[in-house]
Amino acid sequence: MSEITLQIDGKEVKAKEGMTVLEAAKSAGIYIPTLCYHEKLEPFGGCRLCIVELEQRGGTRLVVSCVYPVEKNLVVRTRSEKVDRIRKMILELQMAHAPDAFDLQDLAKEYGADRNRFEKEASFCIHCGLCVRYCNEVKKANAIGFVDRGIRKEISFIPEIAAKECWNCKECMPLCPTEALQAAFVLVEALAFPERTEAK
Repeated sequence: MSEITLQIDGKEVKAKEGMTVLEAAKSAGIYIPTLCYHEKLEPFGGCRLCIVELEQRGGTRLVVSCVYPVEKNLVVRTRSEKVDRIRKMILELQMAHAPDAFDLQDLAKEYGADRNRFEKEASFCIHCGLCVRYCNEVKKANAIGFVDRGIRKEISFIPEIAAKECWNCKECMPLCPTEALQAAFVLVEALAFPERTEAK
């Protein structure tokens, strides 16, 4: 696999063909914030927080770094006024769903995001998809999935599968940036299998 040289934040970075901009940045010790990325999973590009600015043909454009492949002589800026403004807005929208999530609060401080800018829709889930994708792609269990679409989309455990697979696994729970998954699991456990919770 051939090697590609690009520039990230003024630093010359060598990357392998097929890598994404995010992977190249990580390999060079350059931080780009993410909420839906995990090295074991296929790139998703769902949260958009890893957006970066590219310089191309005399202009600039924004791309999602976890899905954008490296190119020869690419010039990337991981922080700019435009990038920071968009990340701030994304965080404010996410905090309408999960205002108390520690990961979001830390990022909100960095980008000056106002947790009260938008009306609260306290689902506590930000639809990063980490739990669904990890269960499907890594564990091959398919015990959790998305239900409904658009603004009504939610994550849900599939009770028949979860009853067999989840009790001794729970590997997806530490991945959740809002800790909503653990709460959802406890609720499902209590409603679907009351005998388990009574025995604790």
